[in-house]
Amino acid sequence: MRAPTYRVSILATALAVAVTGCALNPPPTASELQKEALPHTSIPPAWKAADGAAAPVADRWLASFDDPALSALVDEALLYNADLQAAAARVEQAAGYVKVAGGALLPSVGVVGTGGGKSGGSGGLDGIWLNASLELDVWGRLRYGRAAAEEQFAAVAADYAYARQSLAATIARSWFLAIEAGLQRGIAQQALRSAEALLRVAQDRLRVGIGNEQAVAEASAGVGTYRDNLRQIEQAREQALRALELLLGRYPAAEVAVTDRLSPMPPPVPVGMPSQLLERRPDVVAAERRVAAAFDRVGEARAAQLPRISLTAGVSSVSSDLIELKDTSNPIWSVGANLIAPLYQGGALRAQVEIRTAEQKQAVTNYARTGQRAFGEVENALAAESTLQARAAILEATIRDSERALELARIQYRVGTINLATVEQRQIALYSARVGLLRVQTERLAQRVNLYLALGGSFDLPAVEPVAAK
Repeated sequence: MRAPTYRVSILATALAVAVTGCALNPPPTASELQKEALPHTSIPPAWKAADGAAAPVADRWLASFDDPALSALVDEALLYNADLQAAAARVEQAAGYVKVAGGALLPSVGVVGTGGGKSGGSGGLDGIWLNASLELDVWGRLRYGRAAAEEQFAAVAADYAYARQSLAATIARSWFLAIEAGLQRGIAQQALRSAEALLRVAQDRLRVGIGNEQAVAEASAGVGTYRDNLRQIEQAREQALRALELLLGRYPAAEVAVTDRLSPMPPPVPVGMPSQLLERRPDVVAAERRVAAAFDRVGEARAAQLPRISLTAGVSSVSSDLIELKDTSNPIWSVGANLIAPLYQGGALRAQVEIRTAEQKQAVTNYARTGQRAFGEVENALAAESTLQARAAILEATIRDSERALELARIQYRVGTINLATVEQRQIALYSARVGLLRVQTERLAQRVNLYLALGGSFDLPAVEPVAAK
């Protein structure tokens, strides 16, 4: 038979209450959060370390190095790097939690069926029960839970975006280091050949009677030193190659192909304004979303202290050949409501509110720490780039002077006007200057990568965002 009309009206009214429950308090806005988390941080209108262009930060920074081999390695790492795959799995996990939290707002429907009989014949009790229940989210407990799950999903998705950018930056820096190691080997080989040539000169001088055995021994020791240094550089190069291969998901066999030249230094890039940094860096966005999630969990915990109201509805159909049922009309409808009010739970609910409040404070602190670190990374990268540019010019001039000084010293040694130690000093100075310039050139490229990462610039076309839970 039909459910009574008044019960239907009650159900409709209750559903309306569920839909139009108490409005949720919104989490703090970005500006409000910045004031709360960074009360002692005065954000300047422009970066202090350098006078960069205030234009918006450009994306696709990887293409600025004009190195197809590097771009191919980044693409490979995005497919096979285990850490990035773990980050992607965390995004999927967070999406699942959103679905779970959203499911609590929907009706729960279940069915129970039974059948029976007796020995030697048919009969028994047969029936089916269909039950539905819906918790009325009057105080917003379930909606706060869903909002927290959605904010957590947004945070994990931002973590994934930052993991992609960090992986691309790490691949680029490792690539430059591997190239530098190969170029250092070339410099060491050249220095070894120069030392061997100097040894031959010392031996020739001894043979014609104008040299001495001490000079030959010193030159021979110098050759041994350069040979040992070459072995160390070769070992460092192999380690750099293996580190790069591990990032790519390959077996660390030190067999990855590396070019024999560093990428040219890209032109200066726009750096935007400090006030824009907190809005574009994915790790800062993730920290901001975690503050919002913590805020919603506080609301969820507070709402859990209030009564819970649930609606229930059911329909059943029962028949039996063994017993006579008092009410034989089928189906049978039922509509009801439940009220659960927490009276005393040993202070657990109040403690839960305190825990969630403390978690919110911690999230705000983490946001402040992330934001301050972001500012520091940009300023450090800008300052380093300016310093390294000046050092490169100094070392280039030093190399030219050292080459000329070594050339003159070799001539003077051949004619006997200076001793071998002076020539070796000039050779060591030239070697050090060449290695120093190579290190500065590599560091300039690495700091440019650090600057892009610190500014929150993307390395490729806009990444495909993870599919949001529905």
